[in-house]
Amino acid sequence: MTKRARSSGRWLQRQDKDVYVERAAREGFRSRAAYKLDEIQAKERLLTPGTLCVDLGASPGSWSQLAARRVGPKGAVWAIDLLPMEPIPGVEFVQGDFTDAATAAAFLERLGGRQVDLVMSDMAPNISGNRAVDQPRSIALAEHALEFARTVLRPGGSLLIKLFQGAGVDDFVQDLSTSFANVRTLKPRASRAESREIYVLARNYGMV
Repeated sequence: MTKRARSSGRWLQRQDKDVYVERAAREGFRSRAAYKLDEIQAKERLLTPGTLCVDLGASPGSWSQLAARRVGPKGAVWAIDLLPMEPIPGVEFVQGDFTDAATAAAFLERLGGRQVDLVMSDMAPNISGNRAVDQPRSIALAEHALEFARTVLRPGGSLLIKLFQGAGVDDFVQDLSTSFANVRTLKPRASRAESREIYVLARNYGMV
């Protein structure tokens, strides 16, 4: 059996035993990732009625689903991804690369001069299995998300972003601290214990 086949087998076993996978199917979420955001939301109240939110790398859309439920009809959720995504009530989908200047300009036009309250990202690069390759890709993706957030966030806004523990994280957090008054890391229970993923929450943009 190949290494990839063994890894795939372990993944399937975890899925079969995962209470969050079963719960997502029961509650209509597209993936178990919804419960990572749900746990953060319960503690931090990032999404409230009327919140304007952008979900980067949104497909398949579980974070956007949860966000739409929380912000209600007075809020707005924009989901951006290179991949197509099935429609979600209350979510405006933009297919494209948010790091591309043309996509970013088109999105700013959609905003019509508004600034958003929250940019969030559960993105991860395509994983090669080589940490020396994957970690720099993850940090580069986070840096692009931060650059985007600095373009669209209102003063006092927030950024929630996934990272993988390793080289570059401390420098990235330091960079966040130059723009956000409060920065800290989170590890939701729904994030598998063996995973290196963490979430960084940066709040109060422009109030350093």
